[in-house]
Amino acid sequence: MQREDTISPALARHNFQPQGSHSLGSLKSILRPQKPAEAEPDTRSAIGWQGELLEISLKNQITLAPIIPMLAVLMAVTAMLWVPATNVMAWLIGTLGAHSLQLHLCNRYFKKERTAQEQRDWIGMFAASELLQGTLWVSSLFLFWSETNPSQNLFLFATIMTVNVMRLLVIANFMPVLVAGTGIVALGMAGRCLVEQTNVHYAMATVIIVLEVFFLFVSRQLQETARERLIFKAEKDALIQELQSERDRAEEERKKADSANKAKSSFLANMSHELRTPLNAILGFSEVLEREMFGPLPNTTYKDYAGDIHTSGRHLLGLINDILDLSRIEAGRKDLTDEPVALHEAAEQTRRLLEVRAAEKSLTLAVRVPTDIPKVMADHRSINQILINLATNAVKFTPEGGEVMISAYLERDGRMALTVTDNGPGIPKQEQRQALAAFARGAHATKQAIEGAGLGLPIVNGLMEAHGGTVEINSKMREGTTVICRFPAARVLTGPRGEVLTSPSVASETQRKLLVMTG
Repeated sequence: MQREDTISPALARHNFQPQGSHSLGSLKSILRPQKPAEAEPDTRSAIGWQGELLEISLKNQITLAPIIPMLAVLMAVTAMLWVPATNVMAWLIGTLGAHSLQLHLCNRYFKKERTAQEQRDWIGMFAASELLQGTLWVSSLFLFWSETNPSQNLFLFATIMTVNVMRLLVIANFMPVLVAGTGIVALGMAGRCLVEQTNVHYAMATVIIVLEVFFLFVSRQLQETARERLIFKAEKDALIQELQSERDRAEEERKKADSANKAKSSFLANMSHELRTPLNAILGFSEVLEREMFGPLPNTTYKDYAGDIHTSGRHLLGLINDILDLSRIEAGRKDLTDEPVALHEAAEQTRRLLEVRAAEKSLTLAVRVPTDIPKVMADHRSINQILINLATNAVKFTPEGGEVMISAYLERDGRMALTVTDNGPGIPKQEQRQALAAFARGAHATKQAIEGAGLGLPIVNGLMEAHGGTVEINSKMREGTTVICRFPAARVLTGPRGEVLTSPSVASETQRKLLVMTG
């Protein structure tokens, strides 16, 4: 099983270096520490997976520390029945001393950080303490052995075997210490049997050795399983850390982007104000010259130039106003004044404003909004701006003799749809997504040199978002485009609530505002 492709590079910090042949052996090249040779490794990277397993074993020993002394006292009290008390007490003091020494080492191990060299020294000390403890336990087979009472000897074997099994369970995850402790006990028990030189004892020695080998094999498998679990845990922790780092980095970048966007919007808003002041003077004086308000101009060319100045200035003023509106929307400073808006009236007003421009291209500008359609609770100026921007775009891109349609209808889910449809060239699919982005101009507008800065649809989108609505573009090449603005059902004035809000004589102004807030 090859895992090189799926292990995160961040795991290199954990220094999980496998030993021997194992299914995860391919991790070795990935999990090798990446720090410079002269850098002092930290505790976790220095001890690696062996240190993790050793810590588990030491924690188990600390948890089960009282059991070994209890067994030692039980054996000593029982052995006093046939062995001199002085011999028994000497053995008990040595065994308890070795056990206390091991617990002392366990506690010290967790109190300080270790380098790689110190870690190897600690492994050696634990193996030596385990060897000492195992030697003391197996020595009881020679110190307390009874030549006349086999039952006493059976008790010794049973007790030592119990201790050995406990050691196997406690330190099964760490082979170096396990072999040092249980190996000496198994060899001592087998040696004691061989000294007796009977067939039964020979068989017992064989069983003891076989069981020890079997237990070591099982422990080896347990260690491999624990090691693999630690590697997966390290992989998960590293991935979580990377995700958290990426999340923090993304959040920081988002804050920077928001700050830059606000700065941009503030700059555009301020510049728009600064530009409109001299522009209004240009428009005013150019109009004075064009109309010859202070007398006729000696040369009619000057009058034509004044008209051009006035036309260009009005175009520039419209662009500045669009930038200012978009800046306010992006900066979240677009204040809405909610009131009942009749879409039929708003559509007719838009038609009247654009009918001259439509007539210049022989376009049919129609309105199909039922007079009895429910009103919407919205900002009246924003609704007019939405319709004017959409209809202006439609008129701009529709070829001569075409048709532009403004319509509205109530959808089944209660939302109100306001649409503007044209039979112009359409918008390619690859450009429909970016059509709502600021300053985005399609290939057709660029190719045909159609005037505009690409702010109409972004402003519409921003105003609809401020109302809690959405904007959808449906377009087919050479067939036309339909832009659908959907207002949420909560803004549609239907039923008793609509009657109250649209009929001033039914309720007071305070009651209508309360219905708006709770609607």
